[in-house]
Amino acid sequence: MAGIGFALRKLLNKQSYTGLLQAYAYAGIISSGPWVLSIVGIMLIGLLSIGVVVPHALIAQFQVTVTYLFMVSLVVTGLVQLSFTRFVADRIFAKDEAAILPNFNGLMLVAIGTCLVLGWPVVLLAFNGQTALYKSLFVMGLAIMAAIWVATVFLTGLKHYRAILLIFLLGYGATMVLALFFRRYLGMEGLLLGFVIGHFLLLAGMVWLVYRNYHSNRFIAFDIWEKGAMYHSLMATGFMFNLGVWIDKLIFWYYPGTGQHVIGPLNASVIYDFPIFLSYLTVIPGMAVFLVRIETDFVEYYTKFYDAVREGATLEYIERMRNHMVYYVQRGLFDIAKIQAITVLVVFVLGEALLRWLGISTLYLPLLYIDVVGAGLQVVMLGILNVMFYLDLRRSVVGLTAMLLLTNAAFSAASIYLGAAWFGYGFALAMLVTVLVGIWILNRRLEALEFETFMLQ
Repeated sequence: MAGIGFALRKLLNKQSYTGLLQAYAYAGIISSGPWVLSIVGIMLIGLLSIGVVVPHALIAQFQVTVTYLFMVSLVVTGLVQLSFTRFVADRIFAKDEAAILPNFNGLMLVAIGTCLVLGWPVVLLAFNGQTALYKSLFVMGLAIMAAIWVATVFLTGLKHYRAILLIFLLGYGATMVLALFFRRYLGMEGLLLGFVIGHFLLLAGMVWLVYRNYHSNRFIAFDIWEKGAMYHSLMATGFMFNLGVWIDKLIFWYYPGTGQHVIGPLNASVIYDFPIFLSYLTVIPGMAVFLVRIETDFVEYYTKFYDAVREGATLEYIERMRNHMVYYVQRGLFDIAKIQAITVLVVFVLGEALLRWLGISTLYLPLLYIDVVGAGLQVVMLGILNVMFYLDLRRSVVGLTAMLLLTNAAFSAASIYLGAAWFGYGFALAMLVTVLVGIWILNRRLEALEFETFMLQ
């Protein structure tokens, strides 16, 4: 992640409000990534299609289809995203950057091939009654989204933030324009066609950026699949984290009292979905703060601490760097929590007016409030996990993500049993428990950092 840290520090060193705003805007877009930006795009496409795509149920079918494309691609690629990130970092540390590009090509081939090979039989068997165009777009969309999550690994390692912003702007702009263009001719499938083509353009831009920054004499390689190259703990972490974030939605979608059939085997929950997806838009400020704080102040002293250990600096200097590092961990997590708390207060004040402006019943308001709290806690949890990754606390991270998966499933199921007034509390409570346990673990490991560091030498 040195690339983005370098870019952010360069902007912050301008000592101007313009540089500060640029740094946080860049960090917000990069850290939010395709996930949050696509929520905005999907919602806008749906709103602008009302009265054009008839009946209205077709718009819901498009939005639900895209939601499942995101969920399945995230959970599946969660098995390799973190492991590949570590592989890239190890190759850079070993000054073997020539191995990165061919293995990127190899992983892209595996990700796309897996989606095509497994996706087609599922679509042919489960989507009876849907057109061949819909089935083809579903499989292609799944493959493209999986490839985008793999390419996203490189974004925080690149210094060309203006190019990244331009690629996102063009990709999501094309998605909206094409979806709104094709809807007049193909209806719901036109919306999906625009989504697939737009995200293909986004993927093409991301791949171009990767090729611009990495070079190799080999075109393709599969070194990442060799024994010891992929960390099983990171594979488990990526899978459990993504499934843990989605498990409450799945429970609400397929529980008979809260879920409704939409298209093929895909269900949705009218009462649960919109508030929780709307709440994810509120994480952008916290994600921006998270990336700026972690990739500038913390990383600077993290690097100095371990350089001092490797180079045999004095104990006094090592302890001073460790104290600075701990201070910026605490400050970073506090700033994330502070920004998200402000965001929650803003939603509490303006939430009712926002729902009325969107034409949505204010009965959703209590669920929106608790979902915003849960989404904010998720940002804090991401900050904790990121620090743990830097400190190589992989076993702790596996435990935390497993806890998130189990508690979110158990608490969400319990909230359904308790009744509608408790919907959303399962998600928020699972995040709160995970955050508190994560802070406790992180605090203990930071206190023993010097001892553990020297014992591992």
